[in-house]
Amino acid sequence: MSENCVIIGASHAAGQLVVSLRQAGWAGDITLIGDEAHLPYHHPPLSKDYLSGEKSADDLLIRPKAAYETANVTLKLGVRAEKIDRRAKTVTSTAGEVIAYDKLVLATGARVRKLPIEGADLPGVYYLRDMADVTAIKDKIAAGKRAVIIGGGYIGLETAASLKKLGLDVTVLEAMPRILQRVTAPELSEFYRRVHREEGVEIVEDTIADKILQTDDGLMVSSKSGRDFTADFIIIGIGVIPNIELAAEAGLDCGDGIIVNEFCQTSDPAIYAAGDVTRHYNIKYERHIRLESVPNATEQAKTAAAHICGKGKAYDSLPWFWSDQFDLKLQIAGLSTDYDHVVIRGDRLASRSFSAFYFKGDKFLAVDAVNAPRDFAMSRMILTKGQSLNPQKVADETLALKDAII
Repeated sequence: MSENCVIIGASHAAGQLVVSLRQAGWAGDITLIGDEAHLPYHHPPLSKDYLSGEKSADDLLIRPKAAYETANVTLKLGVRAEKIDRRAKTVTSTAGEVIAYDKLVLATGARVRKLPIEGADLPGVYYLRDMADVTAIKDKIAAGKRAVIIGGGYIGLETAASLKKLGLDVTVLEAMPRILQRVTAPELSEFYRRVHREEGVEIVEDTIADKILQTDDGLMVSSKSGRDFTADFIIIGIGVIPNIELAAEAGLDCGDGIIVNEFCQTSDPAIYAAGDVTRHYNIKYERHIRLESVPNATEQAKTAAAHICGKGKAYDSLPWFWSDQFDLKLQIAGLSTDYDHVVIRGDRLASRSFSAFYFKGDKFLAVDAVNAPRDFAMSRMILTKGQSLNPQKVADETLALKDAII
């Protein structure tokens, strides 16, 4: 009988896995189980082009249906895998089907973190994670309507930008003293606060939502500071939680994510994991991390597929990310965690193009490049090679960034 590689989760990682497995020489069966009825699709455009109506559901597909047919993939969409029996090497779905596997890949991703306050489950209160979420929000959109977004991270700010461009009255509430506080330096927070306010978005920081109430006029968010915010609808974006439950119940090693080695292999050598759900050791930053990133999901899928097919290529890609808001394209290379100083290249106070370079001592850690693609590309190359930069030369715009390499 033919071997079967079962993939749980119809995510970015899954969309890459089916192709990479065939490219790496997997001749057996491939079965893809996904709890959404859709083929694997791109998630970043949900808060932008899909929300604004510029892209359709078909436009979001990572690969067309024909690609799965060409790869001879058995699709089981709209059902959930609910149990893994490692001894029998089977997966049981909510449809009652028991599927045997020789190799299993968990690409279960992450789910939204729920806001534990009164009224968070009222009609008109939404989260933004999958296509169904955004489709529901789109039905509420009309020029002049009021939207309150709880959460001033990237997803909240991207959504705010999209809604503002559609003519809505938008307010962003952030519980911490500044937006983007968990992920970037104060200089970036100040910049994005300025731009959003220039575009007409109200940014309210250091404000904790206390409860959500239904009113005759729609909805109201009351805050612990005593100020109330009225809305026609509310979007909550306060982070995500990795979907580790299936793996944990099967006895796999888990923490903040499913723990994998450099080949994306779990504590069971027949089971792999890839994407947002994994926790892996990053050689460049010498610590375990979990990344919510499309590039990470794609590269881990390639690594898992290669190892499944007996080709031991260890995962060692540099983390990188992006965010689109208004006319701003932010490109991030590396991880800025634990930085102790930031060097700014460009005018962040008046322009809409600059870069922030993060250092720990004399070690170059990461860059946030806003409308500065050359800085991003050069920094990504430098970080990939393990090189560093001279901070004083970085700040001098008269010098090419390559001249700052040390």
